[in-house]
Amino acid sequence: MRVDTTGSFTADPLETEQVAVAAEKEGYDGVSVPETAHDAFVALGLAARATSRIRLQSGIAVAFARNPMTLAYQANDVALLSGGRFDLGIGSQVKPHIERRFSMPWSNPAARMEDFIRAVRAIWESWATGERLQYKGEYYSHTLMTEFFSPGPNPHGNPPIMLAAVGERMTEVAGRVTDGILAHSLTTPSYMAEVTVPSLKRGRGRDDLDGFDVCLPVFAVLGADADARAAAEQGVRRQIAFYASTPPYRPVLEHHGWGELAERLNGLSKQQAWDEMAGLIDDDVLDAFAVAGSPEEVASGMVDRYRDLVDRISLYTPYDADPGLVLDVVTRLRAA
Repeated sequence: MRVDTTGSFTADPLETEQVAVAAEKEGYDGVSVPETAHDAFVALGLAARATSRIRLQSGIAVAFARNPMTLAYQANDVALLSGGRFDLGIGSQVKPHIERRFSMPWSNPAARMEDFIRAVRAIWESWATGERLQYKGEYYSHTLMTEFFSPGPNPHGNPPIMLAAVGERMTEVAGRVTDGILAHSLTTPSYMAEVTVPSLKRGRGRDDLDGFDVCLPVFAVLGADADARAAAEQGVRRQIAFYASTPPYRPVLEHHGWGELAERLNGLSKQQAWDEMAGLIDDDVLDAFAVAGSPEEVASGMVDRYRDLVDRISLYTPYDADPGLVLDVVTRLRAA
């Protein structure tokens, strides 16, 4: 199990570059760069030039905000800059953002995503071999690539593609056409073992995940004293409530018999009643999604829960976490 970290959702590209530099010094195996208020690929390019060992990942780049050709170019360039230390992490986002924020088409997200990824791979293959680009899919068609516009073969090979997925259909797509899955932090060992892994195996058409990476950020509640622990716990409750109010993540709650909770949270989210929503996350729900305690307890809890399910793991701390405590957990995880 390799241990990664994630850049701040609010950091600008220069701040993200420094996060990657610090993560490399602290011994992390990889750093994931989110795409929220800034383009992930600008920060990834800076981080690639400023580091030499750590693995870099877009976590996630919004696929449907782009097209396969633009994404193929961006990923190829970061792979070049990093010397092959890049994983292309992508996701679909949700319909309102794709249509209303990006003004891009949305339909049948799982099928569209599979077509998108196959198109990216066809473009890379054309660059690598010099053969004619002739991709015609259900949603994407790429049939023009001249030598002038081709970067040629990447000396480091094409980057692995990692797909963010929660539902069974998108998870099957991940198993069928990608190199790994970016599991959502709103998951549990039960959902991972009984829904995610079987869906991946169906997609792969085989009964193992050899050569396939499962990545998971785990909610962690850490605090040096009672007040800090309470603040951390409240931050995690709020974030769980926010995610659980979103319809695409409802299958995880339904798996545990919490479908009614999902309905209540969704209704309150439309009123922006965030504090009330957090109050609905009782201890049973909190314990299902988060690991709490001392650094030793959090590290051992993460290993116990996900040792046989996850290849790459990270801590998700949606609050002002003590860096020393986080690093203590990481050190223990690496030792374990």
